[in-house]
Formats: sequence, structure tokens, C-alpha cells
Amino acid sequence: MTITTEALREVALTRVEYDQVVELLGREPRPVELGMFGAMWSEHCGYKNSRPLLKKFPTTGPRVVQGPGENAGVVDIGDGIGIAFKIESHNHPSAVEPYQGAATGVGGIVRDIFTMGARPIALLNSLRFGSLDSPRTRYIFDGVVGGIGGYGNCLGIPTVAGDIFFDDSYTGNPLVNAMCVGVVDNSAIMRAKASGVGNLVVLVGADTGRDGIHGATFASVENPEESHRGVIQVGNPFLEKLLLEACLEVLQTEHVVAMQDLGAAGLTSSVVECASSGDVGIEIDVQKVTRREQGMNAYEVMLSESQERMLVVVREEGLEDVRAIFDRWDLHSDVIGRVTGDGNVCIMDGEAVEVNVPASFFVDQCPTYVRDGIESARIANARAFDVDSLPDLSREDVGDALHALMASPNICSREPVVQTYDHTIMSNTVLPPLAGDAAVVRIKGTNKAIAVKTDCNPRYVYLDPYVGGMHAVAEAARNVSCTGAKPIALTNCLNFGSPEKPEGYYQLERAVSGMADAARALETPVVSGNVSLYNESGNEAVFPTPTVGVVGLIEDVSTAVGMTASSGAVLLLAGQHSATIGGSEYLKQRHGMTAGAPPSLDLDLEIRVQKFVQDAIASRMVHAAHDTSEGGLLVAVIEMLDGSLGSALDFSCLASENGGRLDRLYFGEAASRIIIAAAPTQVEALRTLAEAADVPLAEIGRVNTSGVLRMDDATSIPILDLHDSWASGLKR
Repeated sequence: MTITTEALREVALTRVEYDQVVELLGREPRPVELGMFGAMWSEHCGYKNSRPLLKKFPTTGPRVVQGPGENAGVVDIGDGIGIAFKIESHNHPSAVEPYQGAATGVGGIVRDIFTMGARPIALLNSLRFGSLDSPRTRYIFDGVVGGIGGYGNCLGIPTVAGDIFFDDSYTGNPLVNAMCVGVVDNSAIMRAKASGVGNLVVLVGADTGRDGIHGATFASVENPEESHRGVIQVGNPFLEKLLLEACLEVLQTEHVVAMQDLGAAGLTSSVVECASSGDVGIEIDVQKVTRREQGMNAYEVMLSESQERMLVVVREEGLEDVRAIFDRWDLHSDVIGRVTGDGNVCIMDGEAVEVNVPASFFVDQCPTYVRDGIESARIANARAFDVDSLPDLSREDVGDALHALMASPNICSREPVVQTYDHTIMSNTVLPPLAGDAAVVRIKGTNKAIAVKTDCNPRYVYLDPYVGGMHAVAEAARNVSCTGAKPIALTNCLNFGSPEKPEGYYQLERAVSGMADAARALETPVVSGNVSLYNESGNEAVFPTPTVGVVGLIEDVSTAVGMTASSGAVLLLAGQHSATIGGSEYLKQRHGMTAGAPPSLDLDLEIRVQKFVQDAIASRMVHAAHDTSEGGLLVAVIEMLDGSLGSALDFSCLASENGGRLDRLYFGEAASRIIIAAAPTQVEALRTLAEAADVPLAEIGRVNTSGVLRMDDATSIPILDLHDSWASGLKR
């Protein structure tokens, strides 16, 4: 029998891959088998283009309890407490139906956390959109923000941090990455590893419908726009809240041996992964699956991505107790199958055999590809552009340039977004959104706290994927360090275009290499993550965006600091003194260019600067700290001041290292530098600490109550005007 190209495209398999399936089975696959191979061998589930590259990441360390391979990673913070966390994408669904796409992205990542036995305590997100000048972008933006807030708020989990970036490259393909963090007793971690021949397979939660069929495969083809329609799941956060509480309760019994949420590919992935991880088989009967819609066949049941569902492997003697808990939480549950000892995934439809395939065929035999990447000549030429050949900024134009930057969508206040999210619920949030470079969340019952942040500058990655990949890790860790926390581990979401194009694969491979080198140097192992490829609109890929989420540990929560300086404070610049406008927000705003080499990154200096700031905060020498990122030094200083304060700045000590150029001095960007605010009585002690740490430290100004920003005794700008530009940027 000859299968059609259209049929193969529907399951996102190539002709060669189909032939591999036939060879493995020794026969033509049955229809449901074909659909399951398509899902499990998709990039979304099988990582066939990225798996070889992911091996570059460091994944072990003294704090790692669970690394990649489970629903979430877990790190030890002492006293038997683990922090479970992961980030995932919901890009393609959000491009089609922004509200539900983003909402179900939140629901999915939350299930990844409580599936591990962890109670979710914080949500983060990382969002990328096209220009807000476009009505379509504004519709997507409003829908995504509304979906994130609507789902997370209803669940009662605070949304505490994130990042947003705007660029035309995301116009047709926004990026919506959701991260969740939870707390778990290290001795009570649950894994998706089925065991015990004869144990029962229970499906609990929402009834199964036709929503989401082919969700994993449509996000794994070169032109996903062709198959976007009809795959968007609809979320029910109130049902998920019941599922969360019920699952955490049943995990306190001794009856559950494995748990796996139904995300991408639905029952297919959950059954296959549980069987494969446990080196056992699983047999289920789809007729025992409660359905929301009439006439659903086995194919639809197995590929449905209906939300708020969980697969639980239960010891037979404990079934009544487990179902009693689900009943008490008003959750429907079905016993749909058993664990077997033959290693096969067997799907029955009553008496009819629809699937009988070794689980290893779906997982271990998934093809992988190592491709030849080639850098785009256009991007290489853009990086080679000499940004210093542009005319320097005149002193008379500094004020206008600063106002424009403060109002830029990539710099202005995120208050209109943040006010959509509830960050106070659960009463754990010590440092809320906008108060610091990262959020700080206390661990109840202890004196500890964690700092969490997502970050990535996609312009840097676009211009130089290797250096940009290093920056993504270093900046996220630096943000966490600015609160006083020590970064201990990270998760990432690799958002790229098609790996089948040489330019796309080049960006992916080089960015992963840069991230791996930075993670290894900073001793922040990668414990979880997600890959989202084929993010393209028309023929153009989005900016390569390897989003990084970092978790840091604060041993004494009372030492945590935010970014707001107080009157009378001395402002000191720790770290790198020279900057560049290559790849900067200033260059884009002032000259309309994404060009030049992004800032260099000295990982040894980065480590020293972060350690110095951590030590200074722990010693209570510093009351505020802020990373200088998009917009450069002047923007960072203004972000540290509220509307009533002022500052007298003197950057003369930095002028020579910036070639005497005002644009580099005021608005240039650089890695490995943090502005700290301290009382005048602490300055000498800080200088001593910096000298011992081999960290450059320069006094750049003082905070006062003048309400004016005065720069180098030459330019004065009312802070309130700048604050208004910053505060109203997104609203405008």
C-alpha cells in the first residue's frame, strides 16, 4: 500500500521516516499507530533535530536531584526541600487563539510541576511580539496577557516575573513561554515511570474531546501556518485547581507508582513515556475513556490534547482509596488499562487491536538529525557593520534620545501587564514584579527564599548566536544575583526557526554551544527545558530566542534587595566599564538598525562581578542593585529612581574606555556590570571587597531629592518627565 504525501504531512512524517516505521514493524502501520509515530517522532515530542545538541548542556551538579528527562527538574536547597521548575512554549497555539493558547500554556506547565509531587508557588512568562503599531499584534498581545492572567489567577498561583520584547520578526509568530516553580519534599518526588505488572492505569480529570488533535505535529513542520486551524485547546482553570489538589493528595498515599500529565500528543505521549521510562508495557482500551463528543474513534482519543487530564498508575489494592479522593474533589476517573510485562504499548478499541508496538520504537528509535549549519551572509554583514562609523550623539540631543528610550516598548514600564496578574496570592512574594531585577519568593517554614527570572536578548543571538547564547544565561543569572541570590540552576526554552534550513540550524547549534559554555562556567546546570522550532511566518524566521529561566537561592530572606535606590545613596558601577551600541536598543531606536557586534562577554569577569554583588548584599553593604541591560547606563539609573528623586551623575571616569563617545557612554550596552546603591559610609568597605574580588568599581553618582537628573555638570532633565515617558510607554 502506498501512503499519500498528504497523509504523511498530516502526521508530520517524511517518506524516509515512514519507511523506517515500516522496517521497524515489519509491516505497514495501522492508522492509529501511524498517528502515534507521527506525534512521538515530531520535533515537539521527539526532539529529533535538537536531541544531539542538548547533550552539550551540563545537567548534573551537587544540588541536582532530578535533571532532564522528567516532567520538571528538581534542585536541592537544603533541609530536604526541593525546587521543581520548568519552562515550556505555547507559541503556535497563541498565534491562532491568543487567549486560550496562552492560558493552556500556563495550565500545561503547572501540571508538569504538580505531576512531580511539587506544590506550584510561582509562575513566570517570557513573551515576544511584533510591533504594537499593528492592530493584529495588539490583539495578540491583549489576548496572551489576558490568558496568562486569567488562568494563573484562577489557579491561585502568583505570577511574579517575566520579560517582554518587541520586534517585527515576531509579527506573524509570537512567542509565549510559560515557567512554573514548585516546592517538594525531596523524598516525595513522583516520576512518570510505570512499574508493577498488573498495576492499573487511571485517567482522571476532564472528559476527552477533539480539541488539540495534531497539536504536537502541527508545531513541528516547516510551515505550521498551513495546519494551525482546529487544534487549539480550551482551558478550564477551575478544573485544573481541583486536579492539582487531588493529585497532591493522592501522592501522599502509598498507592500511586507513577503520574504523567496529558500534554502534547495527549494519551499517546503519556502512555508511551510512562511505559518507556519504566521499561514495561501498557495496555489500554479506548472504549473506557469517557468522551465529551459523540462518535470519537480510537485515533482521535489517542491524539486528543484536551486539557486538565492526568494519567495515574495505581496499585490495584489502592484503587478504591485513590478514586475516593478523586471523587471527593469532584473529579471523574476511569480505569482504562494495566501495566504489562512485554514492553509493548497495546491500544485496544474493545476487542479490536489498534496498536501493538514496543514502547522503545516510539522513543528510542526516533530518528535524530545532525545537519550542516551555515551562517546567513546577510546577518554576518550586519554584525560586521562598524557602529562607531555612525555620527556620535551630541550633548544637546541626549535628552531627546533618553526620552525616546524610556518610552520604547522594550524598556518602558510593564505595569499595564503586571497589573493583570495576581502576584500577592499565597503571601510568599517578597520582591514583586518591577521591584527588582528578579522576583523573590519565600519558602514557608524556613528562612530561605528563591529568586527567579527569565531573560534573553534576541538581538544579540540574531547577530552572534554563540555570544548571544552566553548572554542569555549570564543575564538571567545576573538578574538573580542582583537580589542577593546565588544562581543554582536553569531551565530553557529554545525558540528558533526551521532547523531544516542551514541558517536556522546554524543559529540553533551555535546558541546551544554558547549557552552550554556559560552554564558550565557559572555552575548553573540545565535541569529541564523545551524546544520550539519552526517558528516562522512566511519565509522569515523569528529572531532566535533561547529563553533562559534561572533559580537562585537566598539563605536569609531578610538580606534580599530590590532595585530602588534611596536618597543620599552613592551609585557605584561594578564590573565592565566599556560598552558598545552594537545590537543595542539605542541603535534600533535612534538609527533603525539591528547591526554591529553585540557586547563581548568575559565569563571570568561575569563570575567575579556576580559573586561580588552577592557578597556585598549578604553583608548588608548594599540596599539596591540593578543590572544594566537594554538602554545602557542612563536608563538603568533612571529605573533605580522613583519619580520624586534625582541624581547627580559623573561618568567622566568611564569616558576614555568608551572612546569619548556619548552614545556608548550613556546608552551603550555591556555584560558583566551592575549598578549598586549604598550608604556613603559603606563605600570604602565596598572598594576593599571589590579589590579583593578583582572587580572594577567606579563611583558614578549620588542620589538626591532634587527631582532632576544631572549628567556630567552639562545636562539636566526633570526625573518626573522621564518617569512619565517610561510609565506611559505601553499605554501609548
